[in-house]
Amino acid sequence: MANIKKDIADNFGNRLRTRVNGILIQNDKLLMIKHRMDENVSFWNVPGGGMIYGQDARENLRREFLEETGLEIEVGSYLFVHELLAPPLHAIELFFEVQLMGGRLVLGKDPELRDEQQLIEEIRFLDLDEIKNIPYSEKHAVFRGINSLNDVRIWKGYFNFENNSIK
Repeated sequence: MANIKKDIADNFGNRLRTRVNGILIQNDKLLMIKHRMDENVSFWNVPGGGMIYGQDARENLRREFLEETGLEIEVGSYLFVHELLAPPLHAIELFFEVQLMGGRLVLGKDPELRDEQQLIEEIRFLDLDEIKNIPYSEKHAVFRGINSLNDVRIWKGYFNFENNSIK
């Protein structure tokens, strides 16, 4: 049986990462991805991932979106930054609004992980009620208290919701 927590720590943990994330809203629904974090623990977030040295944020976000969703996007406005600090994970996360340009929605893969290590379980557009019904601990902190999908479009600045600093 795979040790998911170890795989996550080995591949993404114990270092500072810069991530890009895309907010794609269509027909009053937000595109979200469900990741397997442990045997019985899932985590919902928008498509995105780590940046590759030498590619700017927009290039990285287009690549991540295509890898995870099969969709081609145009990267729009920069929205806000969130700092995730949940050891062993520490990331500076840049959030952008994106627009759909083409492609077909498919369950993608994370190229950093082998087939047996893949974390992506599900991808779909969720309305506000569906997002609110995801257990609190199983969705990105940015989406835990939203009252409208427009909330994430109007935030500006730096956020660090519910971080667990290293003691």
